[in-house]
Amino acid sequence: MAGAAASLAAAALPAAPHRGRYERNPATREPAVVKWLLLGLSLGFFLLFILAPLLAVFAQALRKGLEAYVAALAEPDALAALRLTLLAAAIAVPLNLVFGVAAAWAVTKHDFRGKQLLITFIDLPFSVSPVVAGLIYVLVFGAQGWLGPWLSAHEVKVIFAVPGIVLATIFVTVPFVARELIPLMEAQGRDEEEAATVLGASGWQTLWRVTLPNVKWGLLYGVILCNARAMGEFGAVSVVSGHIRGLTNTLPLHVEILYNEYQFAAAFAVASLLALLALVTLALKTVVEWQQARSRR
Repeated sequence: MAGAAASLAAAALPAAPHRGRYERNPATREPAVVKWLLLGLSLGFFLLFILAPLLAVFAQALRKGLEAYVAALAEPDALAALRLTLLAAAIAVPLNLVFGVAAAWAVTKHDFRGKQLLITFIDLPFSVSPVVAGLIYVLVFGAQGWLGPWLSAHEVKVIFAVPGIVLATIFVTVPFVARELIPLMEAQGRDEEEAATVLGASGWQTLWRVTLPNVKWGLLYGVILCNARAMGEFGAVSVVSGHIRGLTNTLPLHVEILYNEYQFAAAFAVASLLALLALVTLALKTVVEWQQARSRR
């Protein structure tokens, strides 16, 4: 009898509203026309300003046929530019990886004077024009710069050489790894690191076995963005390279030279190679985001 009475009482109560997995939030509920309008504007912007120029690059690159396209990419200056681009990225990305991890670890896991100043310095390349960054290196390492006479006396060449290109690439890519890790480490807090320290783990053990496994996908995401910027940098590298064909031209600079010489098919062929690298980077970025969301679930 008691069970039947309880069942009747439960049936008499109003049913609680069922919130499905895809139920819309009342605060963001909009008429269908608004949703379709926003979707159409977004899709139109994507097609007009992103997809159409990308397709135009490949169309122009293949305008003279596949043989001319391959010949433009196999040209010695293009191969030299590709090697230099990969070399600059191969040096800059690991250095920024080490710096980014160290800076994020210092900012999020320790309290010290000047923390805000360090964060400001990390963000500095975002606010300084790449051309200005290149000029800074010219003023420091150029023939008439602060260290120019000493470098010339010791036959060390930085500006208009590979070291200057690497330095400029490092400068413009400094924030990417650190800026990806700092919010992630701050959200995770210090509890696990403090527990590891109490259990007797050293600083290196805590870093390798506690901190880095927790931020591995964010770390990889920052490395991918850093690499994409390193390969596509133009402004700072243009100032310090000297545009020496076959020696100090990266792929973006080689595209500019070919275009200025009215070699449009070759210019677009090399540009398509940069576009392909960008698409590969985007694919890797998407995979990392998916893995990061999966690990959070």
